[in-house]
Amino acid sequence: MGLFSRRGGSSRPGTIRGASHADLEHLEQFVQSRYGVEGYVEPRTTVTDTTLILIAHDGEWTRRRVPDPRAAREFGQRLGIPVYNVQLTGYPQRMRDYNQRRKRADPAD
Repeated sequence: MGLFSRRGGSSRPGTIRGASHADLEHLEQFVQSRYGVEGYVEPRTTVTDTTLILIAHDGEWTRRRVPDPRAAREFGQRLGIPVYNVQLTGYPQRMRDYNQRRKRADPAD
């Protein structure tokens, strides 16, 4: 038995894992438990599938895979939050500020 043969799931090495129901549930829970949330669609890359990053009013954020950009926009419409293309808008300053606050609070990161 090889070193990596016990890996869970059915994905093969070198394949991109798609969005799951759990990913969408996590995103929905984030929106429902915070306010001022906006979504930013991140394009598919050679390493990851399309992702949706949600950023709350204070800069707290989370990222999960989504099936495609259209699904991300539909998610935003369903939950009443704006969804932007991060390639056009960039990330908001409040996200960078949040990351800096976290880094200062936990220098081990």
